[in-house]
Amino acid sequence: MKFIDEAKIEVFAGNGGNGSASFRREKFVPRGGPDGGDGGRGGSIIAVADRNINTLVDFRYTRAFRARPGEGGRGADCNGKGSDDIILRMPVGTVVTDMATNEVLVDLAHDGQRAVIAKGGKGGLGNLHFKTSTNRAPRQFTRGEPGEERELKLELKVLADVGLLGMPNAGKSTFIRAVSAARPKVADYPFTTLAPNLGVVRVDIDKSFVIADIPGLIEGAADGAGLGHRFLRHLARTRLLLHLVDIAPMDAGTDPVYEARAIVNELRKYDESLYNKPRWLVLNKTDMLDETERASKIADFVRDYGWEGEVFSISALTGEGCKALTYAIMAHLIATREAEEAVAQPAAEPVTPTYDPTL
Repeated sequence: MKFIDEAKIEVFAGNGGNGSASFRREKFVPRGGPDGGDGGRGGSIIAVADRNINTLVDFRYTRAFRARPGEGGRGADCNGKGSDDIILRMPVGTVVTDMATNEVLVDLAHDGQRAVIAKGGKGGLGNLHFKTSTNRAPRQFTRGEPGEERELKLELKVLADVGLLGMPNAGKSTFIRAVSAARPKVADYPFTTLAPNLGVVRVDIDKSFVIADIPGLIEGAADGAGLGHRFLRHLARTRLLLHLVDIAPMDAGTDPVYEARAIVNELRKYDESLYNKPRWLVLNKTDMLDETERASKIADFVRDYGWEGEVFSISALTGEGCKALTYAIMAHLIATREAEEAVAQPAAEPVTPTYDPTL
């Protein structure tokens, strides 16, 4: 199935039905009085997050969704029937934005989450509501309210704990194959990854995390080079970024330090908050280095790059260092979640005991 992570749609909620201006007419009842019913409500458009859907392809070709209007009220105090709502099932992680106001209507971050993205119009009132002691035969009624109409932008941001960042051919797809059951395409040419891939890394029986592999960035992505910044949004929900660097490039003229700095610059151009996320440096393809020179080359890279954070050296092809890296990631994620829970649920204030002389 083709991976679609963006779509633009139009939604039209149904109008409410008009109220009725009717009077009771029966034999031997010359003045039956008003009996006009209310109009039914128009159908709404509701977005629902569904974990069984992975792409927005259903909204690429069907772009307009219209709910039916409510029925009008009738005599004999009969209210009009309300119309059924239209349910739009979307992948978990979809952000719905109103294009007219640029307001985020809902962020479908949890399976089963529901949100009304276009509300149906309320039905009008029949003349039965306008009867008073001085107005025994009212002819007033109200019309149904119009339903909301919106042009919406749908953006899918995949749900992952860890995101992979790096140049094309840095070994991101090989790494995700080495630590999870995901099987993205791997080849000896750039841009083999054309869509995000997700893999579940199981560290222990009850400990696992989700890792996301996105197409590689190159210098000038902000200006549209390569695949640009199109897929960087999928890293927005991650708690940790792994910056993979090819420490042993095939081209002798390639400078790994320059490429690593170029990636970070592109990340900062795209989103400052994404740039400020925790980021670890992962030096890949160490199996291509001579064992006698491996430690010195890694130290030279870290010194020239000026990196002071976490550094891991691995070989995604042979699996060397990958297990230790996954254990470190799991420990970091557990600590991060515990810190978030502590902030969300502050400790209760201690209760000072009071002295009761009657006891």
